[in-house]
Amino acid sequence: MKTRERDLARAMRTDDGLSIKTIAQRLCVSTSSVSLWVRDIELTDTQKAALLEQNPAYNRQLNGWTVMAARRRSARLQAQEVGRVLARRREPLHVAGCMLYWAEGDKGRNQVRLSNSDPELLRLFVSFLRTYFDLGDHEIRLTCHLFADHIEKQRDIERFWLDLLGLPEANLLKSVVNVYSRHSKRKRLNMLPYGTARVVVNRTSVLQSIYGAIQEYAGISREAWLG
Repeated sequence: MKTRERDLARAMRTDDGLSIKTIAQRLCVSTSSVSLWVRDIELTDTQKAALLEQNPAYNRQLNGWTVMAARRRSARLQAQEVGRVLARRREPLHVAGCMLYWAEGDKGRNQVRLSNSDPELLRLFVSFLRTYFDLGDHEIRLTCHLFADHIEKQRDIERFWLDLLGLPEANLLKSVVNVYSRHSKRKRLNMLPYGTARVVVNRTSVLQSIYGAIQEYAGISREAWLG
């Protein structure tokens, strides 16, 4: 056994975190020998990261991810600017729709989602979406959130929301039914006759336009919304 080379290989691996190939080249030995000598040595997280950064394939992939992320962020920023331009017109429906979303909407990055039990509130919000964004009816999806006392009339409730919002049957996603806990004593019977409904639009540009408008109306900056 090449004791001296083995000891040097282990030192290079432990202290410097060198790759097996690099160690083999420096000691003029085979990579299989180095692999055998250092197989029990666990690299630190920092050493692992350094080796990964030296990998050309990884770097090409990382650069690709970086470029794609920058492009997507730029697109979100452009959509926010479109929203700011709309907000400067101060049209009542646009103001209302954006303020509704600020108060009630989910604050993700790519998907418009607003839930409420008030039929007129959701009808106004869908009118806002149709007025200011080039959305086909198929892009506005609906989910109903119901309770156990709604089960017998579930179909009627789903039909109610679809008709109210002017959406086709195909836009209805699977309803969610919350059963009573054994501690509830059914105290909420008939509190929400139509449960709650959630309107969903899977288009990043729409959400980011709303975010841009909210910031313009309120005179605020929310970097987290841009991502």
